[in-house]
Amino acid sequence: MDKIFDSATRLEKKKDNSLKGKIMASLFYEPSTRTRFSFESAMLRLGGSVITTENAREFSSAAKGETIEDSTIIIGRYADVIVMRHYQEGASKRAALVSSVPIINAGDGTGQHPTQALLDLYTIKRELGKVDNIEIALVGDLKNGRTVRSLAYLLGKNKGIKIHLVSPKELRIGDDIKEYLDEHKVKYTEEEDLHSIASNVDVLYQTRIQKERFASDEEYQKYRGRYIIDRKMADQMKKKSIIMHPLPRVDEISTEVDSSPHAVYFKQAYYGLLVRMALLKYVLK
Repeated sequence: MDKIFDSATRLEKKKDNSLKGKIMASLFYEPSTRTRFSFESAMLRLGGSVITTENAREFSSAAKGETIEDSTIIIGRYADVIVMRHYQEGASKRAALVSSVPIINAGDGTGQHPTQALLDLYTIKRELGKVDNIEIALVGDLKNGRTVRSLAYLLGKNKGIKIHLVSPKELRIGDDIKEYLDEHKVKYTEEEDLHSIASNVDVLYQTRIQKERFASDEEYQKYRGRYIIDRKMADQMKKKSIIMHPLPRVDEISTEVDSSPHAVYFKQAYYGLLVRMALLKYVLK
């Protein structure tokens, strides 16, 4: 991670065409804005090329019933790296088992989103100057949110971390992550009240309630709007603390917070470009 982070910082200021002649396949079975565009932009900025499909779930042979394995084998003949997002947990691992080229997991269902976790940790390092000895609140749909699962995993590799897992009881983070945190002796709490801790943390990591993960709109509406960060809450935070969000947001961060010195979620999205440039360079060179 340190190598990737150092490379990301260098790439911000130095032009690099080291991936000229390389091709990245962007294979997204789920909608995406930041992840897909930042990966494609990263590859182009490094001198490489991109082949892509708008929605692989509908506009590829997956619509005809082709398996992930068969699609991967074929696309691996056309590209040097495949960036895959899929609606099924474990899809990227299935692809990697048969692939002749590197597979980068760009999000797999409710499983993991490892490159998001890398850029999240990089954001914390850039904005706070450290990734050890921090107190962080992970807020929202922790059961279905793959970004918080991956970030909790990476935080477990650092020292002096305290995590507040803030969610409705029904949307608590999975036992596998809690067992991992226990194994790595990471302090954490599970709670439902955001207001009681917002002013004490170094990082407030807000997530949306994910409508696409619920069986019905009625169930989704039950949890929507449960946690909202407004300007009053932001103004009560510690001076150097930050508010993060993997985006997109719906209504869980008021737009009035955008001008707060604590708000770094748009910078966070930009840092994702740098981290993904570094990751592609690391994987292909």
